[in-house]
Amino acid sequence: MFYRTAAALTLCCLAVSCSRNPSTPSFERIAVLRFENLSADSTADWMGRALSEIVARDLVNVPGIYAIPFETLHSREAALGVRPVNAPGISAERMLALAAGANRIAYGDFFLRGRKLEATLTVEDPAAQKIVRSLSASADNPLEAGDRLARAISPQAAPYPTRKGTALEAYVDGLESADPASQAQLLEQAIAADPAFGPPYLLFAELKAQQRERAAAVALLDQAQTRNMAPLDRARLTYVAAKLRGDPAKAENALKQWSAADPGDPEVWITLASDEFSRRQYDAAAAANQKALGIEPENINALNQLGYSAAYTGRLDTAMNALERYRALRPADANPLDSLGDVNLLLGRLREAETFYLQAAKRDPNFQTGGDFFKAAMARLMGGDVNGADALDKQFVDAHSAAKDPLAEYHRAEWQWISGRRKAGYSRMQAFARTAEAGGIREAAGEAYVQLAIWSVALGDRAGAAQLARKAVALSTPATANLAMLAEFLAQPPASPVEWEARAARAFPPNAPDRERKLALAYALLRDKQFPAAARVLEPLYSDREAESVPVLLAWAYAESGRPKDAGTLLRFNPIPRGSGVPPLSAFEFPRLEYLRGRLAAEAGNPEQAQSYYKLFRKLSGDEPLAWGEEAAAAK
Repeated sequence: MFYRTAAALTLCCLAVSCSRNPSTPSFERIAVLRFENLSADSTADWMGRALSEIVARDLVNVPGIYAIPFETLHSREAALGVRPVNAPGISAERMLALAAGANRIAYGDFFLRGRKLEATLTVEDPAAQKIVRSLSASADNPLEAGDRLARAISPQAAPYPTRKGTALEAYVDGLESADPASQAQLLEQAIAADPAFGPPYLLFAELKAQQRERAAAVALLDQAQTRNMAPLDRARLTYVAAKLRGDPAKAENALKQWSAADPGDPEVWITLASDEFSRRQYDAAAAANQKALGIEPENINALNQLGYSAAYTGRLDTAMNALERYRALRPADANPLDSLGDVNLLLGRLREAETFYLQAAKRDPNFQTGGDFFKAAMARLMGGDVNGADALDKQFVDAHSAAKDPLAEYHRAEWQWISGRRKAGYSRMQAFARTAEAGGIREAAGEAYVQLAIWSVALGDRAGAAQLARKAVALSTPATANLAMLAEFLAQPPASPVEWEARAARAFPPNAPDRERKLALAYALLRDKQFPAAARVLEPLYSDREAESVPVLLAWAYAESGRPKDAGTLLRFNPIPRGSGVPPLSAFEFPRLEYLRGRLAAEAGNPEQAQSYYKLFRKLSGDEPLAWGEEAAAAK
């Protein structure tokens, strides 16, 4: 990084003394804390926040610097405790800065001397506990003083995006206000004073969204975008508006513009990576996470995301390295071990996955209420060792029993079903449903009847499924209502794709998420063996990571529609088990993927490999054939 000479700074009415730290990091993550008012004029207190905001914002887009924003800095308050937001930053914000990963902490003070504002700023290396820069500026107002201090840190610093002092004062007062009504009034004043000043629009829209005034928030953001404002502010406002509208394409474009306008903010890259990952754009997600890690090498969110995105591109070494770094940074946490289990499982390394899951369960037995025991059980089950899987699942159920979970017996029934003992699992679930209903445990009973209805659909008993679904609807609570509605929908008689689409439109309320309606339609079409129609419904859903079951379902539709190559691409990875137990609709997916892999291997001319998959499929299919006839096909 290059710095201005003392002579040049003198010409700017800025006196600066600066020492270079010999261990300057490749990326300076600087937290600019609230300045302290040393004058007797308390009406100038607002300038303390104004100066920190100006310096931090001016450093945006300076190569090699990440100036940690106010909202990121104060997002750690829930964990570290709330301090007075208008207190001097050196006492109130230092711990927040360290928690935010700052490797440079800037704190300052100011004094009003006549008509002049005199400000000083000290930049400290907290790791070395030494001062690396001491800066001072004299100016007529906070805007000029803040800009000059920022230019002293880097000559590439840009001017703050308003030149109106009244807009700045109203904005920072609103930023620090704890009263929503007062905050709204102040932000309105800031916008009125400078309609092209972006930050107050964003803060005001967030306030309206928190108050459930979504339409008002969107209208405000639309108003802001008619103004000629800084590219960063425009990108942020466009992104928030798109998220509020539910427009993922526009949000994606705005996020990319945001990352271009502020490439030094790791949180932007992490958000972009998460969005790319949710669309299954794994290479792009990995690249965005690596951008974030170039700025914050110890960012555990980026390391965790990189582990998954790299695994989905087949790069096991990259995934393992990222997650081992995460593990080293958080040695007491179970989550990095759980993530290591996940990436090994999805790449087919079942024994390694089981080992990591058990290490996670040992590290924290309460993590996901013993969910890693269930994941370990699934890893063992996917390898064909039913007895070994039983022992691991017992530890999962025991954890739920110890937590006094009323669904512990429900989990036992689920496990019997998924591990191939479908008759016993079905009978056990029936007994549980009746007991829960008689005992007045409405939600548990409703959930059990939902599962029985879905299993009956899979077994081909539509009349029985319809009866069970009606009981589930009658007992439904807000937590089980959607699944009960889905079970009732699937229990209907066979129909054409057009009729199923009409049924879906009638069955699900207009305000229901489009994804839920389409998934329900896809399950119905698959159940009726309307495979090309099911593929058309599932294809748009594939890019949505929230629809976790889609890859296997779409592979099934492709395989039965004469598209083996497309199906094979979707079957490259094992689905990661949920730590909460067996998903209600798992009968459509597991162990079907093993049958599909066998079928594709047979069609590709690999009979031995096909038989290996078919053998595992038959073992896990159990004692009660489903209605699709695959058990018979695999037995040939």
